[in-house]
Amino acid sequence: MENNNQTAETSALEGTTEAGAPDQKAPNDKELAQKAGAGDADAFEHLYRRHFRRVYALCLRMLGDPTLAEDLTQETFVNLFNKIGSFRGESAFTTWLHRMTVNQVLMFFRKASTRQELTTDEGETPVQIVRGTEDPNAMPVVDRIALQRAIRQLPPGYRTVFVLHDVEGYDHDEIARILEVSEGTSKSQLHKARLKLRTLLRQQSVPA
Repeated sequence: MENNNQTAETSALEGTTEAGAPDQKAPNDKELAQKAGAGDADAFEHLYRRHFRRVYALCLRMLGDPTLAEDLTQETFVNLFNKIGSFRGESAFTTWLHRMTVNQVLMFFRKASTRQELTTDEGETPVQIVRGTEDPNAMPVVDRIALQRAIRQLPPGYRTVFVLHDVEGYDHDEIARILEVSEGTSKSQLHKARLKLRTLLRQQSVPA
C-alpha cells in the first residue's frame, strides 16, 4: 500500500498518471504561479506541497540545522506568497524559487552577523576537490551521509560557499555577486572549506 501511495504521489508531481499517460488535471508550475498570483489560495497550496521538500533540503544543506532549516523554509514560502505575482515565467519556476531560497538564507546569515567570515584574506588558490565528493549525488549513501554530517560542522561562511559552488553548481563570479564579495574571496573560502572537510571526513573514518 505504501509503495502504491508513493507511486501515486510521484505521478501527481510529475503530471502523469500511474499508467504513464499525461494527466490533464495536473497544472504545471507556471500555471499554478499565475493562478496564485491572481489570488488562488489552492494554487499556492499546491505549489507549497510540490516544492516544500526541495526548499527544505536546500536550506538544510546551507544551514546545517534542521530547526533553522524549517524556519527558513517557512520564511521562504511567506516571501514567495508576497512575490508570486511578480513571476513572469521568463525562467523555470524551480530556478526562480531556488534563487529566492538562497537569498533568504543569505539574509539570515547577514542578520546573524556571520558574514564577516566571508571577507577574510583574498587571492587565487589552487582548486582542490575533496576526493570522492566531486559529485555528492553520485556518492554511496553512507559516504553521502558522512559528507552531509561534515558539511554541517563547517563554519557558516565556509559552508555557504561550499554548498553554492560544489553542491548547487554556482560559478565563483555568481557567488561573488550573491554574497557581495570578490571572486578571490569566494575561491579562498572554498579552498578552506575543502581543507576543513578533508579533516572532518578523515576524523569520521577513524574507528572509535
